[in-house]
Amino acid sequence: MRFLRQSLTIASKDLRSEFRSKETINASLSFAIVILLLFSFAFEPSSEQLEDLTGGLLWLVFAFAGALVVNRSFARDLPNDCLDALIASPIAGSALFFGKAIANFILLLVLELISLPIFGLFYNVDWTRQLGSLMLTIALATWGISVVGTTFSAMTVNLRLRELMLPMLVYPILIPCLLGAILLTAELVAGRPIDANHFIWVRLLIGFDIIYTLLALALVETVLVG
Repeated sequence: MRFLRQSLTIASKDLRSEFRSKETINASLSFAIVILLLFSFAFEPSSEQLEDLTGGLLWLVFAFAGALVVNRSFARDLPNDCLDALIASPIAGSALFFGKAIANFILLLVLELISLPIFGLFYNVDWTRQLGSLMLTIALATWGISVVGTTFSAMTVNLRLRELMLPMLVYPILIPCLLGAILLTAELVAGRPIDANHFIWVRLLIGFDIIYTLLALALVETVLVG
């Protein structure tokens, strides 16, 4: 209970800070809209080619825009030595990490839920036909991105080139998560339900989330304190 209370306190602090400044959410959302707009000129709306590429297109946007979100996880606490104060506080390192992962998860979901209607408008795609399964897929993949991104944000926070290093470290690890999300999203946006052949990707996303969450919670003290 104490762990959860501390985590929610950190998440609440980060969300209040972000929604007050809107620095990260505005930058990531603008990036997502620009990418969706540029790709809309490359593909003919409602074509079979577009239907096959839907999953890859959406998660390309989500992954690259999401890097802007997770990159700020610990960097927003650097001014005035706030991060050092948080690490030195009685809050457990695992609770600090988990709270920031929750905040990133919520910010990424906001970004994705705003981007989906824009995607449907630009590409003339009805993405709501398997809405429940699509939201589950997005939530599972987004948590994986949040956990891995928050972990490497903590590792690179003191690097001068963290904006460059973070994507280079995160994306190779996210390949299984993104692959499963891409394949499932393409099927669901096309209106096809998840069958037995595709359910393996759901299990992969669940397994990815569990494994990397447990690893991050176990190693975060070492990452933060060094």
